[in-house]
Amino acid sequence: MALFETNELKIYNSVTSEKDIFQPLNAPLVGLYVCGPTVYSDVHLGNCRTFISFDMVFRYLQHLGYKVRYVRNITDAGHLENDADEGEDKIAQKARLEQLEPMEIVQKYTVGFHDVMERFNAFPPSIEPTATGHIVEQIEMIKEILDAGLAYEVNGSVYFDVQKYNENKHYGKISGRKIEELFEGTRDLDGQSDKKSSLDFALWKKASPSHIMRWPSPWGVGFPGWHLECSVMSTKYLGEAFDIHGGGMDLKFPHHECEVAQNQAAKGSDGAQVWMHANMLTLNGKRMSKSTGNTLLPYELFTGDTDKLEKGFHPSVVRFFMHQAHYRSVLDFSNDALIAAEKGYMRLMEALDTLERVKASSQGSWDLKAWKQECYDAMNDDFNSPILIAKLFDAVRQINSIADGKASLTQSDLEELKSTLNAFIFDVLGLQRTEGVASDGSSIDGVMAVLLDIRKDARANRDFAMSDKIRDELAERGIILKDGKDGTTYIIES
Repeated sequence: MALFETNELKIYNSVTSEKDIFQPLNAPLVGLYVCGPTVYSDVHLGNCRTFISFDMVFRYLQHLGYKVRYVRNITDAGHLENDADEGEDKIAQKARLEQLEPMEIVQKYTVGFHDVMERFNAFPPSIEPTATGHIVEQIEMIKEILDAGLAYEVNGSVYFDVQKYNENKHYGKISGRKIEELFEGTRDLDGQSDKKSSLDFALWKKASPSHIMRWPSPWGVGFPGWHLECSVMSTKYLGEAFDIHGGGMDLKFPHHECEVAQNQAAKGSDGAQVWMHANMLTLNGKRMSKSTGNTLLPYELFTGDTDKLEKGFHPSVVRFFMHQAHYRSVLDFSNDALIAAEKGYMRLMEALDTLERVKASSQGSWDLKAWKQECYDAMNDDFNSPILIAKLFDAVRQINSIADGKASLTQSDLEELKSTLNAFIFDVLGLQRTEGVASDGSSIDGVMAVLLDIRKDARANRDFAMSDKIRDELAERGIILKDGKDGTTYIIES
């Protein structure tokens, strides 16, 4: 029996604003679409958090036994400088600045994005389509929306008619906005725009003579609107109705609202039945912003080559830090928070090493089954990784108590504990061992073996001052020595 058959997973749906029971359309198959990066610059940490969050979602769904098709797009055309369909294409702009072909920019930053995701131990998606690879399909969807009477062509551009769409549907259902409020928040058109309304958005834009990225269409030479590609690629690879659509909180409006409107106009469906959104990052309590300099790139985080950190941090430590906050909550990066996360991460890894050394007993003193269920309960409650991590540290305390002789587990329970910890720590949370600790714990074991030999020689030579100094120095660092008739052992305190 697959785990999904015995686990009731609830996911917060932005459309209903509730945690809905997850019921895939075609179980055990699951379709997951996540909005990917616009590859005109180095991927920033806010993007990384979103993709790491959905990597965890992908991993947990697979752990439950679902067969997941994970689609994450690459935006390599059509994303203009702002959401008002004005300005230059971001990739074309960067190509002009660096005097490169646009596809050189795309290649450079796509490779960089993949490298960062690999460093974070994020699984690649099942399919990673590009906007430029689906121009034909985007043109076809525009035709469908025009045929439905929900778009109009003017001067070589095509716009979605939001007001007409809203006569029968709700534009704003994901972000919870009403069209009347949206109109109040927009400026009047200045007469130079081809749009009927400031809320209308581009499906196809006429290319100016200077626009580098351009394709022929029934309406003239131009390029697709940014919102269109996700509607096209999600429905092409996952079906007109699929299970989950994810992205950052900043995409709720207008990007995802536009996606739903396009899907409804062309296919008669929202696309996804569950819309998930990961929240933003802050740095030292302030929003990350290139204009203010309050930014941090992944490689600066890994190397410590920044005045915002006192040292670099292993990608797995950063990943652990991100999972300590729920994906829907704001997460603040700071030097102190990362150092605390590193200590917690090392405690977790050290407990796994300790677990390899503890001995089984004929009877157990801990309800392993109840603890394991609490781990699943946490993840089944909208992928609540901070609660899961708290449960993992409950296990850390038990492991240290067993090593200290204050608790016990049977052999079968010890094997079950090892299996469960490995599943949640490595398979679901996607953590890895840092270079400093080998997978079998040999690094710390080797160091401790040397220290214990030195202490043993000191005791044999009646140099009790040295023996006590080693014991006390280790105790200050959370490593407790236990002298017994069979020699000296150690445990690492939680």
